[in-house]
Amino acid sequence: MDEAKVVEALRGVEDPELRKNIVDLGMVHDVRVEGDTVRFTLALTTLACPLKDRIVEDARQAVLALEGIERVEVDLREMTPEEKERIWPKQRQQRQGAAAHLNRVDRVVAVMSGKGGVGKSSVAAMLATALRRQGKRVGVLDADITGPSIPRMFGLHEPPPMGPVGILPAETRTGIKVMSINLLLPSEDEAVIWRGPLISGAIQQFWGDVVWGDLDVLVVDLPPGTSDASLTVMQSIPLNGVLLVTSPQDLAGMVVRKAARMARHMGVPVIGLVENMSYAVCPKCGEHIEVFGPSQATHTAAMLGVPVLARLPLDPELARRCDAGEVERYRNEAIDTLAEEVLRRLPATKSVPVFLK
Repeated sequence: MDEAKVVEALRGVEDPELRKNIVDLGMVHDVRVEGDTVRFTLALTTLACPLKDRIVEDARQAVLALEGIERVEVDLREMTPEEKERIWPKQRQQRQGAAAHLNRVDRVVAVMSGKGGVGKSSVAAMLATALRRQGKRVGVLDADITGPSIPRMFGLHEPPPMGPVGILPAETRTGIKVMSINLLLPSEDEAVIWRGPLISGAIQQFWGDVVWGDLDVLVVDLPPGTSDASLTVMQSIPLNGVLLVTSPQDLAGMVVRKAARMARHMGVPVIGLVENMSYAVCPKCGEHIEVFGPSQATHTAAMLGVPVLARLPLDPELARRCDAGEVERYRNEAIDTLAEEVLRRLPATKSVPVFLK
């Protein structure tokens, strides 16, 4: 028995997602045969792969079927970014879309919370507005397909025009480009009752079939949770980083930690934490009142190993502006500082999509 026969046997083991054998995918390394024992290493896209036990067992059984082999030892490691890049260039090309060749987006930041109700979309809208005030060319991709609120905040109600190549995004008063499912519905109150594959398809189209043109920053507003929509964004869109949004309650902190773990499993850097609705300012005396209890921002950020980039107040003026479609007229020095910090901390290198199985 030699290593070549072991490798040939492992060609019969298929990756359950990509439908290709694990040898051709570059997952098999360091094959050694010592008497009746075979040892080798499997490089997975992520060690958090929920089907890794199935892949390992399939590989073990394929080798154990060889004559004279009684024992198989499998070591696991995570693929390097270069190894992931070699596996999925074709998949990424297929997902690019009709308008991808027209788009030049310098930085892409996803705004993520994990938990609903923490004001993630308003933070995304304010971030985009602050970046625009700094002279940046900005777009907002509303990936919250079943709960879109971005168009309402910007006062956008008309469907976007169709260009010869793809959809042209709507533009706000100050020139921010916006794409959201709510702009394509007959009524903004219409419910989007879709299963995961349709949601994923819409997000991919918003990235690849929309003519974004030249942008300095694209802000992606993610829905709550860590399932289909967030997974699609991290697999389909080359992100530069994720900005996490939480609120003072410990429950919100717990859920945002889940979101951070997802981002890291997917190879996307977390650039920092924003605590929204951190306090309210008394209109008479200016005292900071912690409406939802003491701030958990420092504790949560320390657990995640990321900086606190902003503590934003609970402000009735922001609610009024968002309801009136005038979020661009809302000013807060903390938001301007946040925009500066986000730009400074966003890595220049984009993430390489990791495909969980």
